[in-house]
Amino acid sequence: MDQRAAGAAMGGAAEDRTAVQRARVAVAVVFALHGAVTGSFATRIPWMQERLHLSSGELGVALMMPAIGASLAMPLASRIVHRYGGRAAVRGLLALWCAALALPAAAPGLPWFCPALLLFGATAGMADVAMNAQGVEVEQRFGRSIMSGLHGMWSVGGLVASGFGVLAAHAGIDARLHLGVMAALLVVGGRLVCRHLLDVRPAAEEEAPPRFALPPRSALAIGLVGFCAVFAEGGSADWCAVYLRDITGASAGVAAACYSGFAFTMAGARLAGDAVVRRLGPVRTVRLSGAVATVGGLLVVVSESPALAIPGFALLGVGIAVVVPLAFAAAGKSGPNPSQSIAGVATITYTSGLVAPAAIGLLAQATSLTVSFMLVTALVSALVLSAGALRRAAVTVSAGAAAPSDTPAVSP
Repeated sequence: MDQRAAGAAMGGAAEDRTAVQRARVAVAVVFALHGAVTGSFATRIPWMQERLHLSSGELGVALMMPAIGASLAMPLASRIVHRYGGRAAVRGLLALWCAALALPAAAPGLPWFCPALLLFGATAGMADVAMNAQGVEVEQRFGRSIMSGLHGMWSVGGLVASGFGVLAAHAGIDARLHLGVMAALLVVGGRLVCRHLLDVRPAAEEEAPPRFALPPRSALAIGLVGFCAVFAEGGSADWCAVYLRDITGASAGVAAACYSGFAFTMAGARLAGDAVVRRLGPVRTVRLSGAVATVGGLLVVVSESPALAIPGFALLGVGIAVVVPLAFAAAGKSGPNPSQSIAGVATITYTSGLVAPAAIGLLAQATSLTVSFMLVTALVSALVLSAGALRRAAVTVSAGAAAPSDTPAVSP
């Protein structure tokens, strides 16, 4: 009898491990699908601008709408996760985000374009919170760091989808057709893969989070870590090509290639980042990341030629790549409601992404782009000092899986 019970327990453990492995693959695909929506949309922005006859200023205002929509809607996501469970929340919100891809291109004019982008951003932010909460849960049950790799898959999804977008644009395909087909394919893909996610349900005694709330106190320090990284990411992504053109005198082709290099280094660092986190732990990893990013920022600030600026932006990308995934992972281990903490950190980081390009532009107008990137360098250097916020969030997870800590993990 004891042997049969022991065998059943071992079989149940093996079955649970298999379910977690399936969930790990599934959530990685979810991140890639989420990134694919962003990558598809980004490639067709010029088509939408031309069709709607938008000036640069009008387009700039319109492109603020997704970040505003995400920041406003993110607090709702934790409520949805609590009510419907992790699997259903990701499945529903990801489907809405993928379907929303078709909306902006179909807008007949600016008065419709802005609300479409607001809704587009709202669904993006809510899906972002739900899938990060699922990723944190899978990481805790898996017992090893996977969040950096998940965000790396987001970058890969965006890069692959942007490649298809470039081909569609080159072929002169109407963006309404291109994005409509992509939206349908991504919705179907999301529905298929989400069945393998973990069906995480709140405890019976757990109180539902409020519909709208400010980020919880436990998320503020972690959110500030993410704020510094996302400010550098958003500022570098939007301004690196301009910096190379105006400060170093680079040609248009070289300036454009700088962004590609920055994006590829971020994607590569995220895919490789989990191995570093397992060896060093999240706090030391963020401190090392901050140091690398600071070196990159200094190279950018002192550069007078592309030969120095391009490696500088590449090091910035490597340095900030894993910080946001680790901030989400830490948020999932802080406070009584993980999804609410993740929503709080996401709201802070999205706000950083919203203000960074404008702040850099305004500071550059008042002084110079070099001074703007001095600010970026100062913020990434602050990561070295603020990384301890991730340690304070660390907790021992249930089911015998150790959360990533400053002690190197032993591979199973």
